[in-house]
Amino acid sequence: MKNPIPLSLYIHIPWCIKKCPYCDFNSHAVQNELPEESYCETILRDLKQDLPLAQDRIIQTIFFGGGTPSLFSPHSIEHILNGVAGQLALAPNIEITLETNPGTLEHKNFTDYKHAGINRISLGAQSFQDDKLIALGRIHRSSETKHALDRIISADFNSFNIDLIYGLPDQSPTDALYDLETALAFSPPHLSWYNLTIEPNTLFHHQKPPLPSDEILFAIEASGKELLLKNDLQQYEISAFSRQNHQCQHNLNYWQFGDYLGIGAGAHAKITDLNNPSTINRYWKTRNPKSYLTPDHPLLAGSKIIPIAELPLEFMLNALRLSDGISVEYFETRTGLPYSTLLPKLMKAESEGLLLLTEKTITPTNLGKRFLNDLLLLFH
Repeated sequence: MKNPIPLSLYIHIPWCIKKCPYCDFNSHAVQNELPEESYCETILRDLKQDLPLAQDRIIQTIFFGGGTPSLFSPHSIEHILNGVAGQLALAPNIEITLETNPGTLEHKNFTDYKHAGINRISLGAQSFQDDKLIALGRIHRSSETKHALDRIISADFNSFNIDLIYGLPDQSPTDALYDLETALAFSPPHLSWYNLTIEPNTLFHHQKPPLPSDEILFAIEASGKELLLKNDLQQYEISAFSRQNHQCQHNLNYWQFGDYLGIGAGAHAKITDLNNPSTINRYWKTRNPKSYLTPDHPLLAGSKIIPIAELPLEFMLNALRLSDGISVEYFETRTGLPYSTLLPKLMKAESEGLLLLTEKTITPTNLGKRFLNDLLLLFH
């Protein structure tokens, strides 16, 4: 294959100090001492089992997600990265991201994480107002976030991201803009700004908090995007804003329908058969950390070949999140399907003002971005 589908690596560390009431990720509150050493060895064993799936490709990005990966020491993170480098080829300019939370870093030095091999930090600030943090069930306060950001900047990473949520309980447009303005004071190269959603199997789903009306949300979004643009943060995805050359390469690989290995409890992955690109396998690992760490328990929980009829929707679910759209070539090389299979639905979406088509690109219009769910329904 002339241009192999790029490959990333996702590493899941499932523990956190406290489960947030809005979180539906595979995260588990720490009960006793973290099994740090045994978990590191298990995920490297997990990776060894997955090596054939890499199909001799070079890893372009690595992302430590959770849970709260910064609960693990810099030494453990370095041990994992050394183990990865011993089994896989890594791109010379590889992006390696560590998710962190302000309330878990009091006794750790960001410089040590940098020396361990991390070159990008994603900090879960969520808000800079303590009453909102309390409502979200966060364990940190605004002062801790600001202190963490000062330390991230001092450590001089290649890039860093601030995670913020809007649409918080009883939030006004003024509240939301305060959070953005406070974050912007730290000149972040990247900012993730996303609407609070109520997911099934979360505490907020069973005890729904008082959320802003649609009218207030619209005002927050409009004024927030204007402020971010004025500060040279370009929106390149529904919830992602960055300065030039600071887009999250790992997430871009997801949205561009690239491949990724997934190791760690509950990690998911997507792997294309490079000899037959329309054969795409999704698989996932054992979710419960205790079971995952049990030596005789299977690490692989399940897998599924995506039916060819579902590939256009799978592709569009990711690609249409991108503000600048995606190339026609990507659809063909990353699904193994001819563009003609997609064209009738694309033309219908274009006739409804939801897409802009050229010979080389597929781009959602402003209307398409606003009514993305309606746009995606056309590909079912």
